[in-house]
Amino acid sequence: MNLSQIELLRVLQENNFSLSKAAEKMHIVQSAVSRQLQLFEAELGSPLYERQGKKLIGLTALGRRIMEEVATINMAKNNIQAIAADYVDSNQGVLHIATTHTQAKYFLPKPILHFREKYPGVRIYMLEASPEQLINKLHTRKADIAICTEKVDEEPDLIITPCYEWHHAAVIPKNHPLSIGEITLERLASFPILTYSFGFTGRSNIEAAFKDTSTALDIILAAADTDVIKTYVRLGMGVGIIAGMAYDPAADHDLVARDLSHLIPSSRTKIAYLKNNYLPLYTQHFIEELLVAAKELGVPKSEI
Repeated sequence: MNLSQIELLRVLQENNFSLSKAAEKMHIVQSAVSRQLQLFEAELGSPLYERQGKKLIGLTALGRRIMEEVATINMAKNNIQAIAADYVDSNQGVLHIATTHTQAKYFLPKPILHFREKYPGVRIYMLEASPEQLINKLHTRKADIAICTEKVDEEPDLIITPCYEWHHAAVIPKNHPLSIGEITLERLASFPILTYSFGFTGRSNIEAAFKDTSTALDIILAAADTDVIKTYVRLGMGVGIIAGMAYDPAADHDLVARDLSHLIPSSRTKIAYLKNNYLPLYTQHFIEELLVAAKELGVPKSEI
């Protein structure tokens, strides 16, 4: 047994058990991949993969258990490399941030700007995706940290840091009936609604607000992108329910925003990263910048 064989198991899993793709990733011929796998299984005394002819189609029970250990070994290897790089020069590196469009556009610019002033040698790659995809990027080490509102609380192998709380707002064209007067759930629901897709930007709290009432929302358009929602609000299709911070009085001067904090429960944005994953000093400092920016929003973070 050697580290190359352990790495082979990881690469096979990441490439749907394709021997040819694993060979390509490891820069060896396919026959060498097959031979190393045979030697490893012979040493263990039991197959790790279900086969259909020469094709690998899945893991055996033993294979699934061993892959848990492979993940631990891979994390340790990556941690060793990160610790060494941090020791050599903690001001150089790459930071992969997985987040949603709303966070990337309306929350992250200021902390990223401050961070870059302190760490000009760190390159930043931002990965925008759904909360489920963000979590997957953490597990596959394509992201160092994730910043989002939904889903991360459900993952036991993540460390979660509360960042800030925020509220939804209704956005409507000027002279719309909702631009004046008290807004109630019933009054809001009397108009077609445009809001976020399931799993994005506090959609679960929007649903929760109406769950215990006899009032149902008529959601005629759902999108992951706040700007898309505002575009169709401008076309007169209905009332937009968006994150309050996504309303810009200058850019959205043709729209009116109405606070919905008395109707829809507050949402909490969190910072997440893998347990037992070494964070370079610059990543730790970036998290500190996020928490400083959160305080400047005027809403104190809460403990989970």
